[in-house]
Amino acid sequence: MGASGRTAASARAADGHGGGADAAGMVALAACAAWALVTAAVSGGRPEGTLLAVLAVSAGYAGGRIAGVLLPVAAPAAMAPAGALLVVVAPHAARLPGGLLALGDTAGTAAVWVLSAGAACCAACAARRPLSRSVLRLLAAGLAVAAALLGSPTGAAAALAVLACSLAVGGIDRSYGLAALTGVSVLAAAATWAVAADALPPGLPAHAADALGAHRVLLWRDAAALAVEHPVLGAGPGRFADLSPTVAAYSPGTGGPRSALLQQAAEQGLVGVALLGAGPCWALYALWRSRRPTPVVLTAAAALTVLAGLALAGDALSFTPVTAGAGLLAGLATARPLEGGPPADGAG
Repeated sequence: MGASGRTAASARAADGHGGGADAAGMVALAACAAWALVTAAVSGGRPEGTLLAVLAVSAGYAGGRIAGVLLPVAAPAAMAPAGALLVVVAPHAARLPGGLLALGDTAGTAAVWVLSAGAACCAACAARRPLSRSVLRLLAAGLAVAAALLGSPTGAAAALAVLACSLAVGGIDRSYGLAALTGVSVLAAAATWAVAADALPPGLPAHAADALGAHRVLLWRDAAALAVEHPVLGAGPGRFADLSPTVAAYSPGTGGPRSALLQQAAEQGLVGVALLGAGPCWALYALWRSRRPTPVVLTAAAALTVLAGLALAGDALSFTPVTAGAGLLAGLATARPLEGGPPADGAG
């Protein structure tokens, strides 16, 4: 009785702060868009990519919040196979206006597999019947197998990591789980910058080059050099490819540094990096305050953490389906239950 009372009280408290989390998210996204416009005006560049990403995240989050209220299990369950279908049709996306469904060769495809597996696992955690949970977790495992068969070993491994996290979150305190996932993201970001700044201990740079590829490491170092040269405003959104010696030597006029963190640092300076970090911080705060069951919250957070890793080491966030999918998953995991629905930890 006491535990149930505490759960209900926590749910009411979380709901009372839901509007604050939404407002903080809107401010963070608006600031990202505004700063892209400011840096483009001052330093030159093309802010369209940032503006499209902000729009995609906002639309996905709003859609997820609505779908999560109406169909808390069916909506994420439908998102899982939809992601697999997107991977299949993505190679033909170049025929569509603007290529909005394009996913690239590696990071974008892997990110979609991660989000699809995360959606299936969130649906499993939200389902009340054991049979439904088992079927949905089998769906997540099937997505990992499909990723491997369709030529995305990174996506398969990442999807399995999300499934493993989802199976392990039962009984974990929400605050501790989110704090641990935040720590993982911070360490990954620090390691990315250490590689880019050539600040690794002796012997490790060679291993990093072997693991990441020498070309990627050169791109990262170009981005770090631009960030040091333009610390506040950056070189201008979309201008990395124009200023990178590595891009000029190997693929003139195309490509980015293959890291969201380093691209933001090079093109929009330290303020841009801070704003980029504000997005995940807002998502974690919204998840912490969510009235959804804690396993759903931690599963979504695990999927978004894996996605953050892909974005740190690749160009996953350069693709509209990925940014929209990330917003959709966050929205599904933070949707407020209808009045009379199950409490925060009672629907799993």
